[in-house]
Amino acid sequence: MTVNVVTQLEVKSHNSPDESRRPDKTVVDVVTVGDYTIGRLTFEPGWSWESCIKPVVQTDSCQANHVGFCVAGTLEVETTDGKKMTISQGDSYTIPPGHNAWVVGDETFTSIEFVSAAEFGVKPD
Repeated sequence: MTVNVVTQLEVKSHNSPDESRRPDKTVVDVVTVGDYTIGRLTFEPGWSWESCIKPVVQTDSCQANHVGFCVAGTLEVETTDGKKMTISQGDSYTIPPGHNAWVVGDETFTSIEFVSAAEFGVKPD
């Protein structure tokens, strides 16, 4: 098991993020506290990775590793090998690289991401 060590006391608000990315129907508010980058991801109804993020990152599927917690809304995720899962309010989740995802219903999906925030929705170099 990996042990994380926190060495400093620090707080930052996602309401005043260090960085904010805004692809179509997407808001990614990122803060860095200590050695950790944490993101608040907000996807509007009608959002899908394929239509909103793929044009930015230019890959066939999402290649990010995700570890997060769903604050609101519902997201359907499908891996390239056909496995599906639904993430809803109150769920913690992990998603490996190689997937597509889309918002279900008319409620905005909001999550807190602990692993992918530094690179999610970033244009390649």
